[in-house]
Formats: sequence, C-alpha cells, structure tokens
Amino acid sequence: MTVALWCLFAAALLHPLSKFPLAAAQAREGRGYDNRNPRAQQERLTGWGARARAIHANQIESFPLFAAGVLVATVAAPKVCAVDCLALAYIGARLVYPILYLADVHYARSLVWSVGFGASLALLTSPAWA
Repeated sequence: MTVALWCLFAAALLHPLSKFPLAAAQAREGRGYDNRNPRAQQERLTGWGARARAIHANQIESFPLFAAGVLVATVAAPKVCAVDCLALAYIGARLVYPILYLADVHYARSLVWSVGFGASLALLTSPAWA
C-alpha cells in the first residue's frame, strides 16, 4: 500500500477525531452533551464551540475531493513520490488547520486550508502532469 493510500485512511480517521473538540464544547454547554438532539445543541454554540463545529464540518467537506484525488492519482499517475508528497501535505494541513481555527488565527488558518485544497486539486489533476 502506498503512502498516499495510507494518507487516505488517515484522512478518514480525521472525521471522527475532528468531532472530539465539538463534543467537548457541547459537554461544557449548560446541560452537558445532548445525544438525543446533538445538531440542535451544536447550532446554539458560540465562540470556541462554534469554531469546533466548523472544523468538524470542514473536515467532512474536504474529504471527498482528497479521496477522489488520491484514487485518481493512484490509478493514473506513475510519479508515486509526487503523489505521496501531495497526500502528506494534505494530511499535514488538516492536522494544523483545527489548531489554528480553535486559536482563531484566521489568516494562517485560511493559508493552511489553501495548502490542503491545493494538494487535493493537484492530486486530482496529477494524470495531466505525470
């Protein structure tokens, strides 16, 4: 299995991991974590909790493009080293992104998001430049 495919597996794990800060914010909100209606509770979050919710949503949103990029690159691109580096760049960006988001460092967060998005686009178009 290539590094890029392991990164795809790691990216899939980022989905439930990105839920931890959100669940912590919900647990701190008044009556604790509302497992009967968590989305309504999430909508009431503000500040740090609202940012934790946005991190989780953004992780879910970013995964399909990355997954498609890795799969296209794995099937069609012979330059495995470049594909692996792009996949690692995405994972690195997705690990730094929540830290910057929770800390409310918005310019750096947007830059890191752009790195991850760019890596996904590069993976998706890798057959064209391979």
